[in-house]
Amino acid sequence: MLRKILKIMFILLAFIVLVFIVALKIEDRKNTYILDNYEGVYSDEKYEEAIRIEGVDLVQQEHSCGYALIEMVSTFLGEGVSEEELFDDYGKVVTSTGKSFCKEMNKRLPQYSTTMFKYLKNTDLIDKVYDSLQNGMPVPFEWAAKKDGEWTLHYSLVVGLDIKADTIYVLNPYGYEEELSLEEFFTRTSFVAYSDMPIYLELAFSLGVFERNTIFILEPK
Repeated sequence: MLRKILKIMFILLAFIVLVFIVALKIEDRKNTYILDNYEGVYSDEKYEEAIRIEGVDLVQQEHSCGYALIEMVSTFLGEGVSEEELFDDYGKVVTSTGKSFCKEMNKRLPQYSTTMFKYLKNTDLIDKVYDSLQNGMPVPFEWAAKKDGEWTLHYSLVVGLDIKADTIYVLNPYGYEEELSLEEFFTRTSFVAYSDMPIYLELAFSLGVFERNTIFILEPK
């Protein structure tokens, strides 16, 4: 009986390991897909005009980057949903994943439709960001960011894009504005910068808990 139980446990363990291996290989293929050559955007006439959205106030997070971002966007749009209000409503953070963040954006800003776009090619990502900025809407996104010298999974907000100057303007709820080149930006939205990522996070990406090259586009209903 014991031998039979051990055999079943071994088979289950082998199956779980196989699933993880397959998932990691699929994730590698996705990563290869999104990291396309974006050099053409520098000469594309569409991006001649630099765009910067004014009037978006930086909010330094107290509870979570997701809540701070919702406060930034909602205040800009005249709604004023505060990070403190969000935390008080739930007593915890409910925006840890892209799907949950998108859901909360739609809940708090019902007059707008927030759509999550994940695993975008670099060129598609920059195109959607530019279009949204051109329409007067800042762009929430997921990326790798450092806090106290350690890499984290983080939300921030794109408020400006100057392709000709190779500069993206980002409000980071860790408390500061960043100006990044496209290369720096894509290295972090793809999480390539997070080179020493723990295995449990690698598995979380491969199983679809977290996503790479992911942005959230808001449009009026």
